Amino acid sequence: MCNLYTVNVSAADIADAFNARMPTAFNAAQGDVYPGAPGMVVREADGGRVVQAMTWGFPLPQKSKKTGLPIKPKPVNNIADLSSFMWRHIAHRPEHRCLIPLTGFAEAEGEQGAKTRTWFRVKGQPVFAWAGMWKDSDEWGAVYSGLMTNCNAVVEPVHHRMPVLLLPDEWERWLHGSLDDVRGFQDRTFPAGLTEIERTVEPWLRRKAPELHL
Repeated sequence: MCNLYTVNVSAADIADAFNARMPTAFNAAQGDVYPGAPGMVVREADGGRVVQAMTWGFPLPQKSKKTGLPIKPKPVNNIADLSSFMWRHIAHRPEHRCLIPLTGFAEAEGEQGAKTRTWFRVKGQPVFAWAGMWKDSDEWGAVYSGLMTNCNAVVEPVHHRMPVLLLPDEWERWLHGSLDDVRGFQDRTFPAGLTEIERTVEPWLRRKAPELHL
């Protein structure tokens, strides 16, 4: 599953690439994005696309095992099963769809305790899109999560799953399509010929990022 991606361009560049408006007051950092941290999405608003800062991960309530009292929620940052309670009420509703701009996503590779970051990108696209869903939450305000699918041949040596990546001519269908369209995107395999891989010596565990998928 995807627990790390990066955005190495500015919010203004994102707005330009996705033909979207950017609010005057906007605060989202460039660079690596982790579950539970702020990121950027592109969504439909007032008849057009807008860039918005949100938290990556839908909050899942938690209780202390010792006291039974509520503690900090966990961010559910990947969408694996569309029939799960967390997604089934919004999966069919286009107003909850978004595009997650990114310049690469990473998976951990290597021996336990010495895993490194392996990055994946889309050939010929400095910025590309991950199919996402969003909502307003009581805990963290606006939040988003990304749809996952089976890996292609390039990602397979590293992980059996990968984000649902969208080509520019697919953005509109994702944002406005039916539930069958959503399922169709999740069921397809992204072309291996469009996927680039970069193995690095960067340590995976620069920061602890929880894995949680529903």
